[in-house]
Amino acid sequence: MSGSLKIKDGVDAKGSLASASAVVTTPVEHVTIPVSGMTCAACQSFLQRELGNQAGVRDATVNLMLHNATVTFDPGATSTSALVDAIRSTGYGAEFPLEHRSALEEQEQHDEAQLREYRQLRVKAVASLIAGGVAMLLSMPLMTIDGIGGMERMKDPLMSWNMRVIDPLLRSALPWMYRIDADLIRWFLFALATFILSWAGRRFYTKAWSALRHKTADMNTLVALGTGAAYLYSAASTIAPGFFVARGIAPDVYFEAVSLIIGLVLVGNALESRAKGQTASALRKLVQLQPKTATVLRDGMESSVPLESIRSGDVVLVRPGERIPTDGEVIAGRSSVDESMLTGESLPIEKTARDRVMGGTLNQRGSLQYRATSLGAASTLAQIVRLLREAQGSRAPIQRIADRISAVFVPTVLAIAIVTFAAWRLFAPHSGVMQAFAAAVTVLVIACPCAMGLAVPTAVMVATGRGANYGILIKGGEALQRLEKIDTIVLDKTGTITAGRPEVTDFFLAASDDDAARTQSPSAVEDHVLLVTAALERASEHPLAEAIVQYAVARGLNLPQAEEFESLPGLGVVGVVDGETLLIGNTALMNKNGVLVEPMVSTAERMSEEGKTPLWIAIEGRLAAVLAVADTIKPGSIDAVRKMHDEGLRVVMLTGDNERTAHAIAQRVGVDEVLAGVLPAGKVEAVKRLQAEGRVVAMVGDGVNDAPALAQADVGLTMASGADIAMEAGDVTLMRSDLTGVAAAITLSRGTMRVMRQNLFWAFVYNVIGIPVAAGALYPAFGLLLSPVIASAAMALSSFSVVTNSLRLRRLRLE
Repeated sequence: MSGSLKIKDGVDAKGSLASASAVVTTPVEHVTIPVSGMTCAACQSFLQRELGNQAGVRDATVNLMLHNATVTFDPGATSTSALVDAIRSTGYGAEFPLEHRSALEEQEQHDEAQLREYRQLRVKAVASLIAGGVAMLLSMPLMTIDGIGGMERMKDPLMSWNMRVIDPLLRSALPWMYRIDADLIRWFLFALATFILSWAGRRFYTKAWSALRHKTADMNTLVALGTGAAYLYSAASTIAPGFFVARGIAPDVYFEAVSLIIGLVLVGNALESRAKGQTASALRKLVQLQPKTATVLRDGMESSVPLESIRSGDVVLVRPGERIPTDGEVIAGRSSVDESMLTGESLPIEKTARDRVMGGTLNQRGSLQYRATSLGAASTLAQIVRLLREAQGSRAPIQRIADRISAVFVPTVLAIAIVTFAAWRLFAPHSGVMQAFAAAVTVLVIACPCAMGLAVPTAVMVATGRGANYGILIKGGEALQRLEKIDTIVLDKTGTITAGRPEVTDFFLAASDDDAARTQSPSAVEDHVLLVTAALERASEHPLAEAIVQYAVARGLNLPQAEEFESLPGLGVVGVVDGETLLIGNTALMNKNGVLVEPMVSTAERMSEEGKTPLWIAIEGRLAAVLAVADTIKPGSIDAVRKMHDEGLRVVMLTGDNERTAHAIAQRVGVDEVLAGVLPAGKVEAVKRLQAEGRVVAMVGDGVNDAPALAQADVGLTMASGADIAMEAGDVTLMRSDLTGVAAAITLSRGTMRVMRQNLFWAFVYNVIGIPVAAGALYPAFGLLLSPVIASAAMALSSFSVVTNSLRLRRLRLE
């Protein structure tokens, strides 16, 4: 929860990281506080503003989707307790974050709360719609009885349609209903609407009152004013109809509109809640990967224990078809493990002794025994869930547009509603006070700040979840937005394009004039030369020596011990194996010892041109073989670079290798530009030079040695490696061991930004068109009015449509 924040005036987060030497480090803490009671973008904007104004708060992000607030603050100026109190003082609920609760447990609790909310909203919505339907049927006899008042209500297009189509059917099917006393109907409708408002609609009024107390307004204010005004007018008409008749105003009742508006808004809330749950489906799937129990071997006995009872160092047994409970290191057994749910790798990974396994992955065949290492919040799965939750709770810069509009939206709508009422009374007095009243209510009901507030967060949630399913961990909306603008990809060679570990790629025997050698088969001679070579190299700690030993072991050779060994820096090694004197090294070593290499010089030069390192092998003073060792290109690197080109990206390779080796690798992979001979300290300058040329640069590296360059780049993409995942180093972590995720991340970013802009456009256009129509802008020319009930349905669908549009990202093709 604690950390440090680098602050520098006029420099953003990326800039401050890149120029760490020029900034002041101030201790800060980060806390995520669960928040309840938020219903729309205005709530989110208000609470975020209030938290940001608290003393000691450096940054505050409130997330409507996840119902939490993430705050960065100075612990010397404020505390978590003070922040919780500040949230509660605004009328919203807040809980203290539990110290020892993992991200997995937090997500489980959030999912349960989301499901409870959806079920409650669904029940209340259905009940309100049924009540509204009953009220609408019973209102039809009243329209006939009310005469002039009924004629005014005929201007409502919904009621007009009911009178033309439904009323004749009801008269023939239910004639008794038209004989019921009008006052009795009104009192029944009054009781029914009162129940709906006090039960199903109570949430709107309590939240509106809370907002009023804090001198703000939100969506609940609009719904409460619209339905409250209709209810109070109808109640007054029911209780004292003579008061209205005496003043020439029809004592109409609008109880059916009250119930239907509440019901339709709740339908929208329920659909929105359900869709929100779908946006978090990736997180839910990750949480479900963790088994609840594990089989542990203690004192030679197997026992099934709860996951939280496993201790570091415990030996865990996993049978075929079971999920691996925790991270660990295999100590016995052999199997293949499906890690696709965490890394996106399509093929199972073979696991044997000393290999790492990750909790949540699926053991396919064979049994494994492994020693538990990282547990709880330190496990790979918990880290991924934590990062994904943080990403989904983050904000994209484009969200600021919606925030600015949301801050003034509700007051603006209230003003428009007042102007609408006044305009109808001033310019169309013949229409009656009830028409002016209905138009003002319709304006209040149709306006929806929720759609605008959900436009960006829903897209961020779905996109980060889609990326996680593919093995791409994107750290929030800001990284997503910056990725869209990338035009240059800088790839570190070692460990990124290549495997990062040398391998023997070629082995050629020299022609021999030894009669004994000529009587042996070439394979036997090759095995003998390789055997003594690997035996001598086994005494060396050089990476090239390890590659030779691994190559020999893979051939099934049983290596003897070297009798003598000496390392000659800059030349190679010399020694004795099975009584034979060996020289292994470069041309200088061979020349120094008078070994003739000319017959195979062309072979060695060809190896060098291909980016490989040739090593000469001499036995008893005669050339025996030449082999090549190289850092091999990862499977998929060539195809990944081609996909980057398809996305219109310029690909640059950055390496400390010499020009010849670098260009050999670059030519095979297909990169556009090579920056060779770059030392680790010079990688930042290399990225800066590209940025100075006007390029928007993404850097792909291993996340450790490349951390400064990753920070300097506009976007840093970190290559993860097994269980040792440097997930904090970049803006994006690629869980796969190859480059296929780079182009996929760019594709995802561009698709997400396209959806965000669509959401914002339609949310804005909905209000720009809907509010004037609700006010009656089309009435003078076309005689068209909008019913408050239809307006409430449109409001409900607007938020749902934004969330549904974002959900399309779950099907975005990334391959």
